[in-house]
Amino acid sequence: MSNKPYLTAPPPITTMPPGIPFIVVNEAAERFSFYGMKSILAVFMTKHLVDQYGRPAPMTEEQANYWIHSFVTATYFFPIFGAIVSDWLLGKYRTILSVSLLYCVGHAVLALMGLQLGIEPKTLLWWGLALIAVGAGGIKPCVSAHVGDQFGETNQHLISRVFAWFYFSINLGAATSTVLTPLLLKYCGPHWAFGVPGIFMGLATLVFWLGRYRFVHVPPAGRRFFSETFSRDGVRAIVNLIPLYLFVAMFWALFDQTASAWVHQAEKMNRWVTLPSGKAIELLPSQIQAANPILILLLIPTFSYAIYPLMNRFFEVTPLRKIGIGLFLTVPAFALPGLLQMRIDAGHRPHIYWQVAAYVIMTMAEVLVSITALEFSYTQAPRRMKSFVMGLFLLSVSLGNFFTAEINHFIETQRRQGREFLAGADYYWFFTAAMFLTACGFVIFAQFYRGRTYLQGAESEQPVPVPE
Repeated sequence: MSNKPYLTAPPPITTMPPGIPFIVVNEAAERFSFYGMKSILAVFMTKHLVDQYGRPAPMTEEQANYWIHSFVTATYFFPIFGAIVSDWLLGKYRTILSVSLLYCVGHAVLALMGLQLGIEPKTLLWWGLALIAVGAGGIKPCVSAHVGDQFGETNQHLISRVFAWFYFSINLGAATSTVLTPLLLKYCGPHWAFGVPGIFMGLATLVFWLGRYRFVHVPPAGRRFFSETFSRDGVRAIVNLIPLYLFVAMFWALFDQTASAWVHQAEKMNRWVTLPSGKAIELLPSQIQAANPILILLLIPTFSYAIYPLMNRFFEVTPLRKIGIGLFLTVPAFALPGLLQMRIDAGHRPHIYWQVAAYVIMTMAEVLVSITALEFSYTQAPRRMKSFVMGLFLLSVSLGNFFTAEINHFIETQRRQGREFLAGADYYWFFTAAMFLTACGFVIFAQFYRGRTYLQGAESEQPVPVPE
């Protein structure tokens, strides 16, 4: 045997880490459960909700919007705590498994609303959504980081392929459940419509537990978490990013209304479509939301391989410029439903294809704003606080939904007092104007942003490029 040292590095490993299939299947099932449950909330609250005696007790559209956006507010508020618990005390695996059990209990509580148990269904709704918010929120900052933990120097070249499958599983679960769950609500009732997503969450938890001996487990940092997270560089990164998240929050205030206001609008539209076979079917209002995850799968490669290269011919496509363009694109994405609402207010029934067109524009904005802001946040965070910064980014979703929830609560309060506020199309024009002003403010902010890029392996102290 030769005693000569290796002059070249050993060949990279070409096999996937053994824990990856468990994570991908877990994520697909978990997203099926979450988006399936979320997709039917607007219709359930306004059409199917009863009191403890089985008598109809539906909410108004504004009340339902308030509940939905309050739920999303809580769901994206808890990731910051999930990140802290994971990195400080439990580690990612134990955190994900622990909150997944709460997640399952939340789905079970929602499923009980379809049965006559003598308990006020609205009480069960509140507790079920609260438990799911804690579960889904606690998982969010840990799962993607757990994927990255499975890779080392010998197989890091496979990570982009895995994240592609990971993102595909998210949107596959979301699209499938958004099509199927409304059918369960219509034909089988609330207990099955909420119960089946709960079964999928149970399967997601089981699959994740089965992979416990296949995962790479990174131990929590313990006391070092606080000293490393709140170092000088860490605090500077947080201070730089918070204004960005405030601007992005308005995007989420509009985007997440696809699960509330846009569903209510779809109920008043012509939803008959003709299949390639020639058969005509009427889509359910909640099913239109499936357009978003399907479009995401189509638009991500379109932007990566066609639109961004084309834009680069005319100007440098920096992350901040992408976000700015996306914020301005959100304006027509919400203005189009505003025009549709004007037609509806005048007694017409515009075709649902027009709302699908709004979904196309909104999903393009999502690619530009959400994905870019997430990646940008990762690069701006020092190495030891990337999960924490991911949690901060998700707080922008929480803040945007809190704003929408409070607007709907104010509208409902005014209505009870006999005053109309933001009625009909005015509701859409209000958010459209707010988005336009936010986008203009972001352009000014971007000129003054100065940050530092931190990548795994080397930390650069050079300022991030800023749009001219």
